[in-house]
Amino acid sequence: MKMLLITAVSLSCLAACRGQTSRDEPITGIRNMYDQPRYNVQEESTFFDDHRTMRPLPDGVVAHDQEVNPEIANGRLEDETGYVLTIPQAVVQRSGGMQTMVERGKERYGIYCTPCHDNTGSGEGLVKRRAVAGGAAAFVPPTFHQDRLRHAPDGQIYATITNGKSNMPPYAMQIAVDDRWAIVAYVRALQVAGPKMAAPAAAPTTIPGATAQPPPGGSVEVPPAPAGSDTAPAAAPDAGGAAHQDAAATPGAPPKPTGATNTTRPATSIPVVPAPPPAGSGQENNP
Repeated sequence: MKMLLITAVSLSCLAACRGQTSRDEPITGIRNMYDQPRYNVQEESTFFDDHRTMRPLPDGVVAHDQEVNPEIANGRLEDETGYVLTIPQAVVQRSGGMQTMVERGKERYGIYCTPCHDNTGSGEGLVKRRAVAGGAAAFVPPTFHQDRLRHAPDGQIYATITNGKSNMPPYAMQIAVDDRWAIVAYVRALQVAGPKMAAPAAAPTTIPGATAQPPPGGSVEVPPAPAGSDTAPAAAPDAGGAAHQDAAATPGAPPKPTGATNTTRPATSIPVVPAPPPAGSGQENNP
């Protein structure tokens, strides 16, 4: 009897494998979403006058979290004739002001940019050290403290973060639009502060009215310029007590071209933030 039952079940299974197709719906105990009032793709509609099931989007509809202003989203002018010169005021306002924006940019910079560009923007991050050690000079990142990047439009730096360049990958997926502009603001603050020299064991001294150029063997904190003031701050005294006579001629200070005007990027009011730890201090990757 047992063998007869096994034989019957086996024959039933073999009979089910006929290799034929069927238009009948599969047998399902719990149908759930099998039966639903819907239109299939490209199916004719009886509701709309044009009988189209796939409806076009209304004018002005944007994707979720998509930036409406193309200049803010792309960093380029709307007519595609060049880059946005300065950070759009709409981004500054909705970020809570420039100071808040720079602080946010410092945090994001520490997460995404420090491994290559280091905390000071000099390009001495861990990636450069490993590239040099491995003989891969093509992966050495540039320093932000060069004339080409100091005078570059803010939109160009933003577009580089968004789309990447050369060996730098794009960060549009990792960093939100406002955070990308915040990083641009912090890069400008680093350029104002200038590259920092390694500080001695003693704590750095804050000198009111000092320029961004640190004295040999020491480090200074750079205070922001007074609002509405066009006067450059006084030069910081060096280790011997003598003041620098010409702060513009010192290494690390923004150049002052003679007989020419800067037509690429007008000066913007960027708050100066405290200088990050120098390269080699073991804190490069801390945001």
